[in-house]
Amino acid sequence: MAPSGIGTELEGYHAVHAALDAGRVTEMFVEQRRSGRDDIAQLVDAARRQGVRVSMVDDVRDRAVTGAPQGVVATATPLSTTSLKDVVADHDRPAILVLDHIEDPRNIGAAARSAVAAGMHAMVVSDRRSAPIGATAFKAAVGTLERIPLVVVSSIADALRLLGKLDVWKVGLDGDADRSILGLDLLAEPVALCVGAEGAGLSRLVAERCDVLAGIPMAGPAESLNASVASAIACFEVARVRGWVS
Repeated sequence: MAPSGIGTELEGYHAVHAALDAGRVTEMFVEQRRSGRDDIAQLVDAARRQGVRVSMVDDVRDRAVTGAPQGVVATATPLSTTSLKDVVADHDRPAILVLDHIEDPRNIGAAARSAVAAGMHAMVVSDRRSAPIGATAFKAAVGTLERIPLVVVSSIADALRLLGKLDVWKVGLDGDADRSILGLDLLAEPVALCVGAEGAGLSRLVAERCDVLAGIPMAGPAESLNASVASAIACFEVARVRGWVS
């Protein structure tokens, strides 16, 4: 049985490859029919060099959670997490993505992918009333959950209270807000971007603890954006305002 914790069950080439690079993989199962592919063969060789037990099987789908495990699944030691205080201490102007009870694990993975691409310093998630960060999230993250510091908290609202004490501005995405996230000056300051759940948006207490509520302007008649899409836009606006991208 795999150890308990985040990221102990992995599937898909990129998720397994990234965990292997991080030295977390303990056992790997690979479909025999795919073993001749260069990328899979290199993955198997790298695993064996690390002393990882590799088993060739006819089909990995009976061990998988997602519908397309890409012929490889693995077990691993839990992903290490960090604290808000450490994240803030490590950066002069921390930029943090906070996910407020996102319900779809694919959105958590996609948000992590965008946060890494935009250069965000950490991602905060709750271990209550949120999607589990398991194989589905790691597959959707395409390896990026190994590359962004992850903070796991019991209460997002309490995390925002602590961020305020640490002199970090809290900006919440809200479709009804009068202010736009685009060009928001606060994004150049120490900032935490708060993105709410699909459909429901930010919870009441989280919205109240944000310093600013801002929306993403839309030219068309769509009511709202997917949580991971909204995260991507907001993260890249942080990067643009700070001059990380142009």
